[in-house]
Amino acid sequence: MIKRTVAIATLVLACAGATTMLPVNNAYAAEASVKCDLVYNLSGWSLIYKHAEGTGSITCNNGQHAKVKIAVVGGGLTAGKYHISNGKGEISNVHSINEVFGDYAQAGAEAGVVKSSQAQVLTKGTVSLALAGTGEGVNLGISAGKFTISRR
Repeated sequence: MIKRTVAIATLVLACAGATTMLPVNNAYAAEASVKCDLVYNLSGWSLIYKHAEGTGSITCNNGQHAKVKIAVVGGGLTAGKYHISNGKGEISNVHSINEVFGDYAQAGAEAGVVKSSQAQVLTKGTVSLALAGTGEGVNLGISAGKFTISRR
């Protein structure tokens, strides 16, 4: 019985040693190195329900570009009406412009009287969208929803 146990142990150790000698290929996902910039105009209103629409353009550092539509819907404890002109956005962690389109999760706090401002970071999977913009209007509250970018 002892000889059999030693034989099995020797076989297991030999197999373990053989597997550590096998070449291993590491699989790495290609790094998403394309950066895109969004320039947009957006106007909207909120009274518990939040709604905004706008247009813009996206230009990527790989030469791709597109005209886009923007829609924001959501809800929360908000009230107001606002307009953002010449807002800026930076989209990172993409392989091509095709990955920027779709719905981004949005949560934020807004505050402004006459001069309105917006700054937030949105996500869609691994894609990040950092927005900053100033405009005019009155808005106050906390909301959550989705920010959608689609081709125009």
